[in-house]
Amino acid sequence: QVQLVESGGGLVQAGGSLRLSCAASGNIYGINTMGWYRQAPGKQRELVARITSGGITNYADSVKGRFTISRDNTKNTLYLQMNSLKPEDTAVYYCNADIRRAPVEYYGMNYWGKGTLVTVSS
Repeated sequence: QVQLVESGGGLVQAGGSLRLSCAASGNIYGINTMGWYRQAPGKQRELVARITSGGITNYADSVKGRFTISRDNTKNTLYLQMNSLKPEDTAVYYCNADIRRAPVEYYGMNYWGKGTLVTVSS
């Protein structure tokens, strides 16, 4: 019953900002690493940023200094603050999470959201 739902996508001009959210719900014991991925038309899905349960982050070189990933563990929610957006950032952004459903699970199960579209115009 675990599901991830993204929100916050939309149309923005170059140089603008957007804040994406991803809410996890369902049978959740604990959430390990969470991340944002994106897929532009005709291209493969790529990692944008990820964050561990302890707050350790990693970013794609293309977004370093512009995007900030964060999470609220009390709300099971992931965020992506996107600043100084460029047309190259246009893509469907997907939320990903490694989720443990019970303490007997040594490793979590991997889940994906359905995505939210971000369009950056020039």
